[in-house]
Amino acid sequence: MKQSTLEWIDSHCHLDALEFDPEPERLRVREEARSLGVRHCILPAVERANFLTVQALAHRLGDYYALGIHPLCTPGAQEEDLSNLDQLLTQSATDLSLVALGEVGLDGWVAGLDWSRQLHFYLAQLKLAKKHGLPLILHVRRSSDALLKGLRDVGVRGGIAHAFNGSLVQAQHFMDMGFCLGFGGALTYERALHLRRLLINIPITSIVLETDAPDIPPHWLYVTASARAMGVKPTRNSPTELPRIAHVVAELKGVSLEELSAQSCQNVRRVFPRMGLQ
Repeated sequence: MKQSTLEWIDSHCHLDALEFDPEPERLRVREEARSLGVRHCILPAVERANFLTVQALAHRLGDYYALGIHPLCTPGAQEEDLSNLDQLLTQSATDLSLVALGEVGLDGWVAGLDWSRQLHFYLAQLKLAKKHGLPLILHVRRSSDALLKGLRDVGVRGGIAHAFNGSLVQAQHFMDMGFCLGFGGALTYERALHLRRLLINIPITSIVLETDAPDIPPHWLYVTASARAMGVKPTRNSPTELPRIAHVVAELKGVSLEELSAQSCQNVRRVFPRMGLQ
């Protein structure tokens, strides 16, 4: 396979997910992505149960990771999980592969989630980010204003607003607080007009690329509801799709692939300073 001359960073990729099992398949996917120019992946944890798994996988692959409790995992989270997170962050203080606290945030879209419980774990983790001097990987889904309020109240700045789909005004508030905005497969759909307008109207210095693999497949991997009803299985997204997603981003943004490659990687390293220390 021909090696890419461009460098990409997948700023949000769940390579530890079961969809990439068994381990030889996980390693194959990562090596294929590397051959396509995806030099680094950032692997966010979502709950205590996968903290050590994500940490070990990042070390094994030569990638980076983040530790945190995802809002969708808060129903089963316990107070001791926060203590465990605090301890692990302390133990990993000199681990340059640990670049952020995440994936954390708030979700106002999924029905049945206890908002007050989400908010409790979100604010507690913001305090941990501040204590340990770490930037954030934020889950943002119909929750921008509440997330921003928490950031202001606790006094935390910087990181990535993952899969951002809020308003331009909200985007500006995140950017003013030192955040870049993550764009991935959702942008590849022609009907994603709001998301495409958002991309066009924010500076390239605030754009990072992501797959959220195995989730948020680009349009060329999408399986329709009718096809799924007929037994066609959804296609797994993976970091190998990032260069093709980058083509769409560059075209919409009106920049060259070379400029997008250089600037998006620079942006990730700016918001995650530990990446520049290795």
